[in-house]
Amino acid sequence: MSIKDNDVFSQIENSERLKILNALGSDTRIKIIRTICEGDVHVSSLARKIGLSVPVTSKHVNVLEEAGLIQRTIYGKTHVLSVNNKNIYAALDIFAPKKRVKVKKGTSLLEALERVAVVEVQSVRGHENIVSTNGEEGFFVYEVNGEFSNKTVQEYIFEKDATISWKKLEPVTKLELEVKVTDEKDRDNYSHWD
Repeated sequence: MSIKDNDVFSQIENSERLKILNALGSDTRIKIIRTICEGDVHVSSLARKIGLSVPVTSKHVNVLEEAGLIQRTIYGKTHVLSVNNKNIYAALDIFAPKKRVKVKKGTSLLEALERVAVVEVQSVRGHENIVSTNGEEGFFVYEVNGEFSNKTVQEYIFEKDATISWKKLEPVTKLELEVKVTDEKDRDNYSHWD
Protein backbone atom coordinates (compact mmCIF):
# COMPACT_ATOMS: atom_id res chain seq x y z
CA MET A 1 0.00 0.00 0.00
CA SER A 2 1.43 3.39 -0.96
CA ILE A 3 1.42 6.49 1.22
CA LYS A 4 -1.22 7.96 -1.08
CA ASP A 5 -3.45 4.88 -0.52
CA ASN A 6 -2.97 5.24 3.22
CA ASP A 7 -4.03 8.91 3.06
CA VAL A 8 -7.23 7.93 1.20
CA PHE A 9 -7.95 5.36 3.92
CA SER A 10 -7.52 8.08 6.60
CA GLN A 11 -9.84 10.42 4.73
CA ILE A 12 -12.52 7.73 4.46
CA GLU A 13 -12.16 6.97 8.14
CA ASN A 14 -12.47 10.66 9.07
CA SER A 15 -15.42 11.03 6.69
CA GLU A 16 -17.21 8.23 8.55
CA ARG A 17 -16.39 9.86 11.88
CA LEU A 18 -17.76 13.18 10.64
CA LYS A 19 -21.03 11.42 9.68
CA ILE A 20 -21.26 10.12 13.23
CA LEU A 21 -20.57 13.50 14.81
CA ASN A 22 -23.05 15.18 12.44
CA ALA A 23 -25.72 12.58 13.30
CA LEU A 24 -25.19 13.28 17.01
CA GLY A 25 -25.66 17.02 16.40
CA SER A 26 -29.45 16.88 16.79
CA ASP A 27 -31.43 16.85 20.03
CA THR A 28 -34.08 14.72 18.32
CA ARG A 29 -31.54 12.11 17.21
CA ILE A 30 -29.99 12.03 20.69
CA LYS A 31 -33.49 11.44 22.09
CA ILE A 32 -33.97 8.64 19.55
CA ILE A 33 -30.70 6.96 20.57
CA ARG A 34 -31.58 7.25 24.26
CA THR A 35 -34.98 5.69 23.60
CA ILE A 36 -33.48 2.83 21.59
CA CYS A 37 -30.90 2.28 24.35
CA GLU A 38 -33.79 1.34 26.65
CA GLY A 39 -34.50 -1.60 24.35
CA ASP A 40 -34.98 -2.51 20.72
CA VAL A 41 -38.02 -0.78 19.26
CA HIS A 42 -39.88 -0.61 15.96
CA VAL A 43 -40.16 2.68 14.08
CA SER A 44 -43.85 3.40 14.75
CA SER A 45 -43.46 2.71 18.47
CA LEU A 46 -40.37 4.94 18.53
CA ALA A 47 -42.33 7.74 16.85
CA ARG A 48 -45.05 7.51 19.54
CA LYS A 49 -42.51 7.48 22.36
CA ILE A 50 -40.72 10.63 21.16
CA GLY A 51 -43.87 12.41 20.01
CA LEU A 52 -43.12 12.74 16.28
CA SER A 53 -44.78 11.45 13.13
CA VAL A 54 -43.50 8.21 11.60
CA PRO A 55 -42.15 9.98 8.45
CA VAL A 56 -40.18 12.54 10.50
CA THR A 57 -38.90 9.85 12.84
CA SER A 58 -37.89 7.73 9.84
CA LYS A 59 -35.83 10.60 8.40
CA HIS A 60 -33.91 10.95 11.66
CA VAL A 61 -33.52 7.16 11.89
CA ASN A 62 -32.06 7.11 8.36
CA VAL A 63 -29.40 9.67 9.36
CA LEU A 64 -28.48 7.60 12.44
CA GLU A 65 -28.46 4.41 10.39
CA GLU A 66 -26.30 5.97 7.64
CA ALA A 67 -23.80 7.00 10.34
CA GLY A 68 -23.80 3.43 11.67
CA LEU A 69 -25.12 4.44 15.10
CA ILE A 70 -28.19 2.23 14.90
CA GLN A 71 -29.01 -1.02 13.14
CA ARG A 72 -32.27 -2.09 11.55
CA THR A 73 -33.56 -5.64 11.48
CA ILE A 74 -36.55 -6.31 9.27
CA TYR A 75 -39.19 -8.88 10.22
CA GLY A 76 -41.77 -8.85 7.44
CA LYS A 77 -43.12 -5.29 7.48
CA THR A 78 -41.78 -4.49 10.95
CA HIS A 79 -38.47 -2.64 11.23
CA VAL A 80 -36.80 -3.12 14.63
CA LEU A 81 -34.05 -0.70 15.63
CA SER A 82 -31.11 -1.32 17.96
CA VAL A 83 -28.05 0.73 18.97
CA ASN A 84 -24.51 0.24 17.58
CA ASN A 85 -22.34 1.70 20.39
CA LYS A 86 -18.95 0.86 18.89
CA ASN A 87 -19.26 3.58 16.22
CA ILE A 88 -19.97 6.23 18.87
CA TYR A 89 -16.73 5.32 20.62
CA ALA A 90 -14.79 5.15 17.34
CA ALA A 91 -15.84 8.71 16.48
CA LEU A 92 -14.44 9.99 19.76
CA ASP A 93 -11.00 8.45 19.02
CA ILE A 94 -10.21 11.41 16.74
CA PHE A 95 -9.78 13.53 19.87
CA ALA A 96 -7.07 11.29 21.35
CA PRO A 97 -3.64 12.93 21.35
CA LYS A 98 -0.98 11.13 19.32
CA LYS A 99 2.59 10.86 20.60
CA ARG A 100 5.69 9.36 18.99
CA VAL A 101 8.56 7.78 20.84
CA LYS A 102 11.68 5.87 19.77
CA VAL A 103 12.77 3.02 22.04
CA LYS A 104 15.46 0.36 21.94
CA LYS A 105 14.46 -3.21 21.18
CA GLY A 106 13.58 -4.92 24.48
CA THR A 107 12.00 -1.79 26.05
CA SER A 108 8.84 -2.43 28.06
CA LEU A 109 5.57 -0.66 27.36
CA LEU A 110 5.78 0.93 30.82
CA GLU A 111 9.17 2.46 29.98
CA ALA A 112 7.80 3.80 26.67
CA LEU A 113 4.75 5.27 28.41
CA GLU A 114 6.92 6.97 31.02
CA ARG A 115 8.71 8.86 28.23
CA VAL A 116 5.50 10.52 26.98
CA ALA A 117 3.24 10.67 30.06
CA VAL A 118 3.32 10.85 33.83
CA VAL A 119 2.19 7.45 35.05
CA GLU A 120 1.55 6.27 38.59
CA VAL A 121 1.98 2.56 39.24
CA GLN A 122 0.44 0.82 42.25
CA SER A 123 0.42 -2.79 43.40
CA VAL A 124 -3.14 -4.16 43.30
CA ARG A 125 -3.62 -7.78 44.44
CA GLY A 126 0.02 -8.56 43.75
CA HIS A 127 0.07 -7.04 40.25
CA GLU A 128 1.60 -3.72 39.29
CA ASN A 129 -1.09 -1.60 37.60
CA ILE A 130 -1.10 1.91 36.24
CA VAL A 131 -3.67 3.81 38.29
CA SER A 132 -3.08 7.28 36.87
CA THR A 133 -1.96 8.74 33.54
CA ASN A 134 -1.11 12.44 33.46
CA GLY A 135 -2.94 12.91 36.76
CA GLU A 136 -6.13 11.22 35.52
CA GLU A 137 -6.98 8.32 37.80
CA GLY A 138 -8.73 5.24 36.53
CA PHE A 139 -8.35 1.74 35.17
CA PHE A 140 -6.38 1.54 31.92
CA VAL A 141 -6.08 -1.08 29.19
CA TYR A 142 -4.13 -1.06 25.96
CA GLU A 143 -4.20 -2.44 22.44
CA VAL A 144 -1.20 -3.24 20.27
CA ASN A 145 -1.95 -2.66 16.60
CA GLY A 146 -5.68 -2.88 17.34
CA GLU A 147 -5.48 -6.09 19.40
CA PHE A 148 -5.83 -6.38 23.18
CA SER A 149 -2.80 -7.85 24.91
CA ASN A 150 -2.89 -10.23 27.85
CA LYS A 151 0.45 -8.92 29.15
CA THR A 152 0.98 -6.25 31.78
CA VAL A 153 2.73 -3.04 30.78
CA GLN A 154 5.90 -4.36 32.43
CA GLU A 155 5.67 -7.70 30.57
CA TYR A 156 4.98 -6.26 27.13
CA ILE A 157 8.38 -5.87 25.44
CA PHE A 158 8.86 -4.12 22.11
CA GLU A 159 10.59 -6.28 19.51
CA LYS A 160 9.27 -4.33 16.47
CA ASP A 161 7.37 -1.14 15.60
CA ALA A 162 3.85 -0.97 16.98
CA THR A 163 0.94 1.39 17.55
CA ILE A 164 -0.34 1.39 21.11
CA SER A 165 -3.84 2.61 21.95
CA TRP A 166 -3.87 3.53 25.65
CA LYS A 167 -7.46 3.54 26.90
CA LYS A 168 -9.07 4.55 30.13
CA LEU A 169 -12.08 2.46 30.96
CA GLU A 170 -14.90 4.85 31.71
CA PRO A 171 -17.73 3.88 34.03
CA VAL A 172 -20.35 3.54 31.31
CA THR A 173 -23.67 2.21 32.51
CA LYS A 174 -24.70 -0.79 30.42
CA LEU A 175 -27.82 -1.47 32.42
CA GLU A 176 -29.49 0.49 35.17
CA LEU A 177 -31.64 -1.70 37.36
CA GLU A 178 -34.11 -0.06 39.71
CA VAL A 179 -35.08 -2.61 42.34
CA LYS A 180 -38.37 -2.44 44.22
CA VAL A 181 -38.53 -4.62 47.32
CA THR A 182 -41.93 -5.94 48.37
CA ASP A 183 -43.20 -8.07 51.23
CA GLU A 184 -43.05 -11.87 51.02
CA LYS A 185 -46.81 -12.04 50.41
CA ASP A 186 -46.38 -10.09 47.14
CA ARG A 187 -44.40 -12.99 45.65
CA ASP A 188 -46.52 -13.05 42.45
CA ASN A 189 -45.48 -9.47 41.63
CA TYR A 190 -41.78 -10.14 41.04
CA SER A 191 -41.83 -8.93 37.46
CA HIS A 192 -40.88 -5.44 36.31
CA TRP A 193 -43.10 -2.42 36.83
CA ASP A 194 -43.67 0.81 34.91
